[in-house]
Amino acid sequence: MKKVIILGSNGQLGQTVKRFTDIEPGEFQFFSRKELDITDKKSLIGVFKDSGFDYCINCAAYTNVEGAETHTEDAFSINAEGAKNIAEVCNIYQVKLIHISTDYVFDGNKEKPYTTAETTNPINQYGKSKLQGELYIKAQLNAYYIIRTSWLYSLHGKNFLKTIIGKIESGASLNITTEENGTPTSCIDLAAFILHIIKTDSVPYGIYNFSAKGSTTWYGFAKEIVKNLSPENSSMITPTDSFKTVAKRPKFSVLNLDKTEEFYKELNTWQESVRLMVSSYKSQIS
Repeated sequence: MKKVIILGSNGQLGQTVKRFTDIEPGEFQFFSRKELDITDKKSLIGVFKDSGFDYCINCAAYTNVEGAETHTEDAFSINAEGAKNIAEVCNIYQVKLIHISTDYVFDGNKEKPYTTAETTNPINQYGKSKLQGELYIKAQLNAYYIIRTSWLYSLHGKNFLKTIIGKIESGASLNITTEENGTPTSCIDLAAFILHIIKTDSVPYGIYNFSAKGSTTWYGFAKEIVKNLSPENSSMITPTDSFKTVAKRPKFSVLNLDKTEEFYKELNTWQESVRLMVSSYKSQIS
């Protein structure tokens, strides 16, 4: 039976993983930031020492892309130095690390999906902090999985899907940008992939891309949410070709999934995953 520690358990991915562990074999221990701060290496050592962990899932991250531009030190403290601390401790106690990274390590200047071998060139502080975390992990560990994902959403925490649902239910009209192209990714789908890695214990170490299949814009994502939530309100969503943000964002950040599909075949289209998530939401409120 495998022992697994999950860091950042109060985030949307951590909460989603927690839902899965009721049906998965193994012993899972969850720690929120308040319970275990990844920027405190001594605290990490205290928990890892004599724990017998086989895997560490790092869901802890500074994810506020806009905030990272003005709170850059905070972003790097968590996303880079925190990841370094985890990697060092995993190395000491021979724990396999599963670390969540981002499509924002790329500059978005391509028009073809990014493979795991593409040259990274983040254009905002969030992306730079996440890339530095990746580099620290690669320098410290051989037994790691870095999973680059994109546009995460769930029914937990703050995310685009929940924002759109809330705005539509309150009767607000929305202008949503068509300027960026990427892939919405369900935390349910990502959690299933992470647990597949642990359960099979046979996926080669390295960097993997994970998202749903296909791509869209934020406008297309919003339209799909409303289509499944309340199609009669679809006119409340209108496109705009630009949207002012503090942080620069990649115009194209679609991820190539070929390497992932060699070891994992259960990938949904992004539309199907949105449909399932909205259906789950509607069943909760009915």
